[in-house]
Amino acid sequence: MSTARLLRRARNLPQPPTPILVISKVVLCAMPIAEIAIGAVYLHDCPRQHYIPIHLIVQGVFSLVLVMLSCLPCTHEPEDTPPSKLSQSIMGWNSLISVFLFCWFIAGNVWTYSIYQPNYNKITTNVNPYCDRTLYLFSFWTMTVVYILMGVSLVVGCIYLIFSCVTGRASDNDNV
Repeated sequence: MSTARLLRRARNLPQPPTPILVISKVVLCAMPIAEIAIGAVYLHDCPRQHYIPIHLIVQGVFSLVLVMLSCLPCTHEPEDTPPSKLSQSIMGWNSLISVFLFCWFIAGNVWTYSIYQPNYNKITTNVNPYCDRTLYLFSFWTMTVVYILMGVSLVVGCIYLIFSCVTGRASDNDNV
C-alpha cells in the first residue's frame, strides 16, 4: 500500500459522535489539572529536586492549552477548502506546543528519574534533602504510564500492520 493511500485513508476516518468527543476532552483535561494541582500544593516540598513540581505545573498548563486549541472550531475545516490564516496559525501553535511538551517531558524524566527513591521523610537528621512522597510518586508514575502506553500502542500498531499484510488488506495493486 502506498504511503499516500494510507494517509488518505487515515484522514477519511469517520469522526466520533459529539458526546464521545466531549467526554474524551474532559478526560484529557483531568490529568493536566491534577498535575497543576499537585505541583502547586507541593511546590516547596521537594528540595532534593525543586524542578519536579515546576515540571508538573508547566506540563499541566501547556497540556491544557493544547487541548483547548484543539477545541476551536477553525481547527475542524473541511478537506476541500484551503485552510484559513487563523487555522494555519492554530496548527502552528499546536505544533510548537507539542514540540515544547515533548522536550519538557524529557527534561522531567531527567529530573524525576535521576533521584529515584528519594528520602521521603521530611523530619530527619539525614543530610540528604527530602522529596514529598505524593509529589514524587505522582511524577514518577505519570511518566511511567506514558512509557507503558507508548509501548502498548507500538505493539498494537505492529500487530495491526502484520494482520493487514497477512489478510491482504495492504496489497500492492491498490489504486493511488
